[in-house]
Amino acid sequence: MTRTFRGFTLVELIVAVGLFAFVMMLASGAYLVMIGANRDAQAITTGINNLSFALETMTRDIRTGIKYGCGTFGTDCTGGGESFVFMDANNNSITYTKGTNGLTKNNIAITDSSVEVTSLKFYVTGTVNARGSDYVQPNVVIVVSGKVSAGPGKWKEFYVETSATMRGTDL
Repeated sequence: MTRTFRGFTLVELIVAVGLFAFVMMLASGAYLVMIGANRDAQAITTGINNLSFALETMTRDIRTGIKYGCGTFGTDCTGGGESFVFMDANNNSITYTKGTNGLTKNNIAITDSSVEVTSLKFYVTGTVNARGSDYVQPNVVIVVSGKVSAGPGKWKEFYVETSATMRGTDL
């Protein structure tokens, strides 16, 4: 009479559990890496969104303003100026410049601390009207470069260029 055993032996059970544990260890490691990458991507997105909002606010204000200039009203700066001044729709003097780490409007920061602006240039044309011969609508090109924080000690560089043209006629 022969006896047959049904089921798993202890060795088969140990091999199956060991294989399962190894696969789960690999999967959890990959999962943790993906969580870290997602956290970095969210930090970069937050910084870039903050910069985009600041630039959109700047261009909206500039479009509706008058008396463009670099440093002083009515001055072109085709070589690029570090500050931009104009009169807004309410006749208030507005100055945009690079602050300690970010963009400022009348010396008030308009970007988050996660955005570090290393260079800010304004290229202004069409402000000078010499004896009525200026037929160019005032225009400003804004060039910004810097770094966005992607977590502690991690930075990603950016370079952004945008422009704004005065809505009102200046011909």
